[in-house]
Amino acid sequence: MKILTNICSDNLNESTRFYVELLGFKIKYDSDWYVQLCSPEDSEIEYGIIQRDHELVPKSYQQLPNGMYVTFVVTDVDKIYEKAVQQGLPIIQEPKNEFYGQRRFLTKDPSGCLIDISSPF
Repeated sequence: MKILTNICSDNLNESTRFYVELLGFKIKYDSDWYVQLCSPEDSEIEYGIIQRDHELVPKSYQQLPNGMYVTFVVTDVDKIYEKAVQQGLPIIQEPKNEFYGQRRFLTKDPSGCLIDISSPF
């Protein structure tokens, strides 16, 4: 089994740039309605971005995300945090050590998805 997470976006270019510049994702497929990214370390780890108002997205799911977030586990959360600050990204929570053994910060991608960037400490 393989799992592919897809998020909806109002601006594919802006959302793609967010993941490529902040997390180093590579573009695997690019069209005017869908972009498929992959991890720089493993091309089998994929992340898709679909145009929010595309016909494949049911109308009732074309609103901003709510009640979910996507976590990316990285080697050095503080390094990614500094990149996020330099890029002027919205910081929802600054880096902090959590009780469950992760250091994390929260940001928001251009399509409104809450993004959790974390590293084991």
